[in-house]
Amino acid sequence: MKWKRKANRLPPTSERKIIHVDMDAFFASVEQLDNPELRGKPVAVGGSKMRGVVAAASYEARVYGVRSAMPSITAKRLCPSLIFVKGNFPRYKEVSAQIREIFLSYTDLVEPLSLDEAYLDVTKPKKGPLSATLIAKAIRQEIFEQTGLTASAGVSFNKFLAKVASDVNKPNGMKVITRDEASDFIANLKVKDFHGVGKKGAARMEKMGFRTGADLVPLTELEMATRFGKFGRKLYQIVNNLDSRPVNPSRNRKSVGAERTYSENVETRAVMREKLDWLAEKIFHYLTERQNFGRTLTLKMKTPDFIIHTRSRSFGGEIRTLKALKEAAYDLLDENIEEVPVVRLLGLSVSNLEREGGMGVQLLLPFEEEE
Repeated sequence: MKWKRKANRLPPTSERKIIHVDMDAFFASVEQLDNPELRGKPVAVGGSKMRGVVAAASYEARVYGVRSAMPSITAKRLCPSLIFVKGNFPRYKEVSAQIREIFLSYTDLVEPLSLDEAYLDVTKPKKGPLSATLIAKAIRQEIFEQTGLTASAGVSFNKFLAKVASDVNKPNGMKVITRDEASDFIANLKVKDFHGVGKKGAARMEKMGFRTGADLVPLTELEMATRFGKFGRKLYQIVNNLDSRPVNPSRNRKSVGAERTYSENVETRAVMREKLDWLAEKIFHYLTERQNFGRTLTLKMKTPDFIIHTRSRSFGGEIRTLKALKEAAYDLLDENIEEVPVVRLLGLSVSNLEREGGMGVQLLLPFEEEE
């Protein structure tokens, strides 16, 4: 799709034009694309019939209530015909790179959130029309033509609205929220659908009598901060359409983590240490490649009955050797093994990085131990 325009033509206003693109059931859709026998069937990536967690679910599986991060055994109970497939992360990264190139052909201001979603600032696009709506349509069309996959998009003047809008007409849909429409949209938006609130936060807010954006609008910034803590000030900006966060193509990570669910429960200290060695090596390789080390290590342990325990330790300086990382992980394990003697999942993450930015990264690891 090609357009012509004068090189010196400027946007009619200085208001940002932001697109949030979110691939539809990305991991599962790639599996269905590559394996025709899976098309039209309920598919879960990751886990197995009895172990692990679902990394992604096809829309055929979502009809039954299957969702990502759900225990596999729960997913199978909800959908007896569910087909489990192992994740092919090199393939997902390959397709993601294709999609990223499409984004970059329109703007250099691309802020990836994960392999399957990103913000784009198209206020001054490199090609195409000046309409963010038309650019979003063109991007979705190019993604489909080049990969065979569908994407949904949200278009607005700030990141929050674009993010929420991309979920309104999923799958394979688009939603535009203009400045004139924003206040009514926020007023009718349920608090559980506010990006960043979360299920527990939404439940607490509903108990306090806040069920939609309209319930929040009358509150001052101080009142929101008093009721909802640090997030309250961000919430005030969102509710009043004051979200001014720019699309940041070079944002650094707040943390780097890796975790793994095992096909059999891990019941001995020696085996747990072996598992931690593997996780530590993956994390350290990532940190070394980017020369960005951290001062805080967190151990995550999930019991067979799905209770999660996390323990952290901070150090005076960055953890700069693999040996130090492993020893710190061992210490956290040893201090807590009596409380958590059996695990089905172990995870490690390093935070307080030298160069901190907007988000954490979870390394893409298999979701179940190889047999």
